[in-house]
Amino acid sequence: MALPQEEMMKMIASQRDQATPGGMVKTTDEEVVMSDATTPPMAAPMSTPEPKLGSKESAMINLSMAMDLLNQSLPGIGVNSMEGKKVLDAIRVITGILGPNKERTDELQPTEILNMLQTLPQAGGATPESKAMSSAPAIPGMMPTPPGGGALPIPQPI
Repeated sequence: MALPQEEMMKMIASQRDQATPGGMVKTTDEEVVMSDATTPPMAAPMSTPEPKLGSKESAMINLSMAMDLLNQSLPGIGVNSMEGKKVLDAIRVITGILGPNKERTDELQPTEILNMLQTLPQAGGATPESKAMSSAPAIPGMMPTPPGGGALPIPQPI
């Protein structure tokens, strides 16, 4: 029961013209409303990507801590030694990056250190998986893992 394509197109066109003559629904200005019971919900416009300032701020705090460590190690290395001159160059570069933000990063540094300590496994910041493995019962025939993870040392022949 195949109809020629021309007849199919005529049937489709006649159905469309009966539903909406001319292909457009005529409305008056009073009828144009952004939202009413017949209007489907509209999606919100796409938001513009925002820079991740938290990641950058965290990196700046890490640079501040690195600079503090370099300053602490400088007296032990010696300012006049070759290594000391390279440490001073590194401090100058980091100072150029931090600039006037050094005071602000110094305020956040203790909090960042606490966050770093909490992520250490021995400080109770272990992942849920490692906590579950450590609390699981021992399986016969398997070597136990030492506390803190890692493998047991391999015995050396004497």
